[in-house]
Amino acid sequence: MSLDYIRRCYGVPAYRGTPILYTGGEAPRRGTIVGAGSALRVRWDDDPSRRRAILHPTWEVQYLPETPDDGEGPR
Repeated sequence: MSLDYIRRCYGVPAYRGTPILYTGGEAPRRGTIVGAGSALRVRWDDDPSRRRAILHPTWEVQYLPETPDDGEGPR
């Protein structure tokens, strides 16, 4: 699955570099989209190990309004 597929299939603004807020844990957690596999791949902003999480594109994920920084934003 690609980010393009996720955008088309789920109708979400999933671009590399887009900040998100995950609300499914004990406390909300901010991260940044770094890619896609079978779902979103997200790097947590507060995790120094830089491990990636895999999140469903619509399950307890909020897309934050900041603009992606790599130029892959909406066309």
